[in-house]
Amino acid sequence: MERRPLGRSGLTLPPLVFGGNVFGWTADETTSFRLLDRLVEAGFNAIDTADIYSHWAPGHSGGESENVIGQWLKRRGRRDDVLILTKVGGEMPGQGKGLGRDWIRKEVEHSLKRLRTDYIDLYQSHFDDPGTPLAETMGAYAELIAEGKVRAVGASNYSAARLREALTAAAELGVPRYESLQPHYNLVEREGFEEELQPLCYEEGIGVITYFSLAAGFLTGKYRSEEDLGQSPRGGGVKKYLNPRGLAVLRALDEVSARHGVTQAQVAIAWLANRGGVTAPIASATRLEQLEDLLKAATLKLSAEDTALLDKASAP
Repeated sequence: MERRPLGRSGLTLPPLVFGGNVFGWTADETTSFRLLDRLVEAGFNAIDTADIYSHWAPGHSGGESENVIGQWLKRRGRRDDVLILTKVGGEMPGQGKGLGRDWIRKEVEHSLKRLRTDYIDLYQSHFDDPGTPLAETMGAYAELIAEGKVRAVGASNYSAARLREALTAAAELGVPRYESLQPHYNLVEREGFEEELQPLCYEEGIGVITYFSLAAGFLTGKYRSEEDLGQSPRGGGVKKYLNPRGLAVLRALDEVSARHGVTQAQVAIAWLANRGGVTAPIASATRLEQLEDLLKAATLKLSAEDTALLDKASAP
């Protein structure tokens, strides 16, 4: 299995990261265990989650995904075989949020307990916290790294300006910096990353792990008209892509997938995985057949002609 360096963190990722937001939510514990077992069996070992997953579901309070992963790790007993990527900063209802030192130190202990581990491979700031000095946030992470509770830190949902400020703050303090960025990036969401964040990540050697890699399912090709939106609870979230550009992207995906005899989802993931500066896309599945489809994307090689067609159709 190919391994790609994540910034200067010393961590190496496979060309696909599994999105753990589904664990304990749209995938129950039994299904989640099967997905994780198959993931590792296939040679993939990176799992992305967050403390807040999935507080939005009825009866949930956050931590459900980490709990499922922790139970699986306890059963499997081979923690060093996998990379656990989790996040802090989002609101845990009734408990707290943000990137202040006290909250980070409190919440990392909760995550470690839920995950049933004594270290996190990549601890990420889920959202920027303009109300907390960057020096305080980076200093707190430095403490966790020094204590062996965290191996490396990353950022998610940061603007280019704030990411640059965070890198400067870490350099001035002489502490570990953010080694990765997790941006919203896919074939129909290009501008937000490509305009300013991509050049900065290139310049600073920062790893990139993309989320919403399939645009909430739009890039699977299942939504082609407003009538299709009722197929899934996520349908309403893709309505905005039902425009001339979005439909042109689907036509390009249809053409490339037919050429290779693969699914549209595989092509969309392969386009991302081979995009300059992208370390690995994140994608999730709730069924084994969906996971098998995603795993095949990691080895799909697109031609220059394929890439040019997709680039043209999806150009901002």
